Amino acid sequence: MSSFPLSSCFQDSRKRRRRSLVYQKKRRRLLPFIPSADPTQRLKQMGTLASALTALHMQFSDDLTYLPGMAPPSANQAKFEQGGMQVLSKEDIETLDQCRAMCKRGECPPLLVVFDSCEGFTVEADDQIKDLTIIAEYSGDVDYIKNREHDDCDSMMTLLLARDPSKSLVICPDKRGNIARFISGINNHTL
Repeated sequence: MSSFPLSSCFQDSRKRRRRSLVYQKKRRRLLPFIPSADPTQRLKQMGTLASALTALHMQFSDDLTYLPGMAPPSANQAKFEQGGMQVLSKEDIETLDQCRAMCKRGECPPLLVVFDSCEGFTVEADDQIKDLTIIAEYSGDVDYIKNREHDDCDSMMTLLLARDPSKSLVICPDKRGNIARFISGINNHTL
């Protein structure tokens, strides 16, 4: 009968188990978009967006807009969100801030807004874009969902789903918006 120290076998199996429990999922960070290097190409990209906005009688805005008679900025608070709000990491906030700064300098994501007779205005990539790249924040006028129940705007997006339904908010890009309004391509037809 061979003799192995019992404590040695027990320690070996514990070490193996401990290693398998230490597995950590690699956290994926958001990436900033990479604008086209060629200024002529960037002008073309911005021109396609300007043409689409003009066709829909819209103004460009990269921000949420709070107008009199609609929801005030004080209505847009994370504490009202049903189930809580996801918080971005410090690194992802820095990436978002970097993207905002690039847009203010006229450095846009490599996207073209194109018109399709069946789908309306849609967005196409004009260069390679990596997974998890920030393209744009949805922008437009902020209003209460209850005020827009019978609205014909085809591109509203929920901004805040409140525990109290009367406090739920939507972003309405029918008068003001950015390229995000055209990404889905749903019913972006001219009249």
